[in-house]
Amino acid sequence: MRRKTYPKKEKPRKRKLSKHRDDKEHLHVAHGSKPKKQKEANKNQKTAQQKPVEKPVEKPVEKITVSGPLTVGELAKRLKKEPSEIIKKLMLLGIMANINQEVDMDAITLIAEEYGVEVEQKVEVDETEFEQIEEQDDPDQLQERPPVVTVMGHVDHGKTTLLDAIRHTNVTAQEAGGITQHIGAYQVEYEQKKITFLDTPGHEAFTTMRARGAQVTDIAIIVVAADDGVMPQTREAINHAQAAKVPIIVAINKMDKPEANPEKVKQELMELNLVPEEWGGDTIFVPISALKGEGLDELMEMVLLVAEMEELKANPDRLATGTVIEAKLDKGKGPVATVLVQNGTLRVGDPIVVGNTFGRVRAMTNDNGQRIKEAGPSTPVEIIGLQDVPQAGDQFKVFEDEKKARAIAEARAEKQKQKELAQTQRVSLEELFQQIKEGDIKELHVILKADVQGSVEALKAALEKIEVEGVRVKIIHSGVGAITESDITLAAASNAIVIGFNVRPQPQAKQLAEQEKVDIRLHRIIYNVTEEIENAMKGMLDPEYREKVIGTVEVRQIFKVSKVGTIAGSYVKEGKITRDSSVRLIRDGVVIHEGKINALKRFKDDVREVAQGYECGITIENYNDIKEGDIIEAYVMEEVKR
Repeated sequence: MRRKTYPKKEKPRKRKLSKHRDDKEHLHVAHGSKPKKQKEANKNQKTAQQKPVEKPVEKPVEKITVSGPLTVGELAKRLKKEPSEIIKKLMLLGIMANINQEVDMDAITLIAEEYGVEVEQKVEVDETEFEQIEEQDDPDQLQERPPVVTVMGHVDHGKTTLLDAIRHTNVTAQEAGGITQHIGAYQVEYEQKKITFLDTPGHEAFTTMRARGAQVTDIAIIVVAADDGVMPQTREAINHAQAAKVPIIVAINKMDKPEANPEKVKQELMELNLVPEEWGGDTIFVPISALKGEGLDELMEMVLLVAEMEELKANPDRLATGTVIEAKLDKGKGPVATVLVQNGTLRVGDPIVVGNTFGRVRAMTNDNGQRIKEAGPSTPVEIIGLQDVPQAGDQFKVFEDEKKARAIAEARAEKQKQKELAQTQRVSLEELFQQIKEGDIKELHVILKADVQGSVEALKAALEKIEVEGVRVKIIHSGVGAITESDITLAAASNAIVIGFNVRPQPQAKQLAEQEKVDIRLHRIIYNVTEEIENAMKGMLDPEYREKVIGTVEVRQIFKVSKVGTIAGSYVKEGKITRDSSVRLIRDGVVIHEGKINALKRFKDDVREVAQGYECGITIENYNDIKEGDIIEAYVMEEVKR
């Protein structure tokens, strides 16, 4: 076999090519290029210049600050380690995690300890919560402050009269029906020491306001009438004070009355754990007559004594914090809030957050109506300059600048909105089954307008307490200030009644209400509001009827008459039978038929009713199967009063 021969392969021409490249480089000289040697020298020089500088040794991590769980990737970054290394360590701890999974504080601490790194936990502060951003005062900066005293007790036991006697003014005459309608705050001076008084309403409907009054108070004076003793609201006031852990002084009022019995009052209060000092307890009892001004000095001395024992202190050299006592919308001034400064000093011009609103204190007025520039701890003042009317009982805090105050107020408002939304959704789901079970529940739509925020709250609470089966009150809108056109428009759209408490409708609103036939009810006393609403609720109900048996008749003889049917010759055994009554035919104790009377006769005459002991003839509408010995029961349907 002839072997096939191939031409001899040429050796690779790489070198030749490189030679050509060298030749080419030599050719470049003609075009002004640098010679090869010079170029290489420059290249070497450049390389020497570009030689990387050695990086300094990275300092190991000694401490990391963590505010909560971290992902594996974040933890690796903080510890300056590879994520794979952290994952291995976690596996050894029995935790299977990938780079994006979160690990808790315990795991973070264990991993950090492996590398000798200390973990510091940072507590995140929510600036919308005033309690969290509250500064701790240096004990050396604290100074004595006036006590805040709340006067509480039953209606007509003389709380406002007592305050009048202390202030030497007459407030009661201005209050509707002699009942305090909203909180007033006053400051008095006794033996060169100031005392701040809060006058909380005594009526049961003002429970919410009284509870708020006890939140800001240092000492509670419980006024009990010596001739009346402990009443439901006295117990309620004591419960509020005890729940707030507030020291109690009992003022036994109306000692000038002949029927006054202070010993009975002490006995009754002992049952509520208020034991007089003279009986071995620790409660101070002071007999007084607010009307005649007797025993007031002793009461004031006792207030100062308790205040001294309580060591009430505050720091006036800081930004002010405190509580809203009352709030309203004034026609000329806009939103007005009565606030009690509890710490720090409030000054005109301060940027302030009050509840979910903010502003700058434009002006301050004290309890005597005088304009003041600043108010220290325990001072009640009326401020203007807020964007909106706050809620009575809201906390306030002064900030360094208005921008921050605005941001915090907006965040607080949004937080509250989300909270209410979640609550509404939860309630509606919870109530859904209940509503299906109860059937169609009628609602009385109400729009509430009052002079001050506290009255709005109290009215809401009072109306929600009204219980009429099958009807409930739905407050679709509430606010402070006069009744406006928009209130009437809303009432017309939702078929609501408008209640004005110590406020009047604007002329345009009144005119619109007449056009739209919207019912406006104006009141000055809360009892009247609740009574009227209750009546309105009862009026909404479908009438409820109850069966009332009026007589029992025995069938003694049967007459069959053509064109008439069966006539039951009967005898009225009990009560009476009337022409318009319904009847029930009973045979051997079993109801055979129910129907209406067709004719009721005595002898041949038609009669309206037949009384007990008389005989009569009865025919039943469209029914003839009547037998001797049957019992006919006569009954009527009566409307039940709610």
